[in-house]
Amino acid sequence: MAASDGREAGQDSILEPLCFPETDPLDARQLLPLEPLPCLFCSETAPPPQKDLLLKHLLLQHKLVIADVKLIADLPGYLFYWKGRFLEQPTTDFCSVIKTNSTGPVEKQENYFLLCDVLPEDRLLRERLQQRRLEEVLEQQQQERDDGSFQRLCMFCSDEFSGNRSSLLNHMAREHSFSIGLPDNIVFCNEFLDKLQSKLDNLQCLYCEKTFRDKTTLKDHMRKKAHRRINASNSEYDRFYIINYLELGKTWEEVQSEDDRELVDNDDDDDWSDWQAHPPSAVCLFCDYQSETMEQIYTHMKDVHDFDLQKLRTELNLRFYQQVKLVNFIRRQIHQSRCYGCEGKFLSRADVLRHIAAAGHVMTLPDVSTWDQPQYYFPTYENDALLCTLSDSDDAESDETNPGEDVPVIAEDVSDLRALRQTSVLNQLLKKRS
Repeated sequence: MAASDGREAGQDSILEPLCFPETDPLDARQLLPLEPLPCLFCSETAPPPQKDLLLKHLLLQHKLVIADVKLIADLPGYLFYWKGRFLEQPTTDFCSVIKTNSTGPVEKQENYFLLCDVLPEDRLLRERLQQRRLEEVLEQQQQERDDGSFQRLCMFCSDEFSGNRSSLLNHMAREHSFSIGLPDNIVFCNEFLDKLQSKLDNLQCLYCEKTFRDKTTLKDHMRKKAHRRINASNSEYDRFYIINYLELGKTWEEVQSEDDRELVDNDDDDDWSDWQAHPPSAVCLFCDYQSETMEQIYTHMKDVHDFDLQKLRTELNLRFYQQVKLVNFIRRQIHQSRCYGCEGKFLSRADVLRHIAAAGHVMTLPDVSTWDQPQYYFPTYENDALLCTLSDSDDAESDETNPGEDVPVIAEDVSDLRALRQTSVLNQLLKKRS
């Protein structure tokens, strides 16, 4: 699908927040639909694997953003539903309106629309699609459990297993200390095993996912490091576990942690004295360095990358939301291997970082109109703790313009009421008036 947005051909676009650490996972929570994805307002469509093109079209051409797209179980069904509703009623009946540049001239203001599950109708639709997907997955799992035609070789030895998948899974767990979970918790089992076998064939460790030069070295590594298990944080495995389909918008880790909670209320025994908060780690704009202390992040960027965000804020007099847009702009450019100073495109992030340092573009910003755009209100990384630490200069300015707001009012001494009546300013004013 083509969407003319005035940009260079081939420039990629980020329409959903990324997530640290930087990865490019498959959309593992969504079954692959066959229907094309329709635009909500016009005749444009896109194949499901290219959903970003449609989301980009909605943002640039129709100024519409759909929240939490990756959590929608059936995206074609979701889009077809809202396409019909938007034909019946205006967009503003369903979407929150975000006005950009609200303090500027009217001709420069734009309205963007946010479609999200805050709307009860949208929430109900998402839950209904989630329930339908769960029913389909459970039906698929039951077919696999009843299937007696299963036949496959073990990934670690030459033994062949047939009849039921549980015989192979139990063998790998018992004989090779490799467990992917109980057979009854697995769905799309053949596809799951194909993916694991492909990684081993490519000499890749299933846990740390490092690649080795030969099978012997890989085997010794997995044995010595006890890496005969999959990486649970790799979301590409999520679609193979039933627990990921149980509740809307929750991962298996969240559902599992809820199962372990005590549901009995006991207020008398509550003791929070030893509770310690673990703040989210902020990540450097240029590399994978992380720290829970914001001072260390700013110091790291100054010492290692010669980048001083606070200096830029002061020199350019950036307001809070301008800082947000600048951080999101730099993150997006670095993710796309593009120099934010000269907009040069490179093959990898390492290449663009070397260029930025060699060319002295670290503290060089393009014209403010390049990054002070509505699209950079949306975070590049959804868990970007750095955005929460930006200085809110708008509040400081408002305090300076209203210096008397917080000045306390001191009452008169009323211990001697007779003297107060004689010397009161109000009494003198009344005399003059009479």
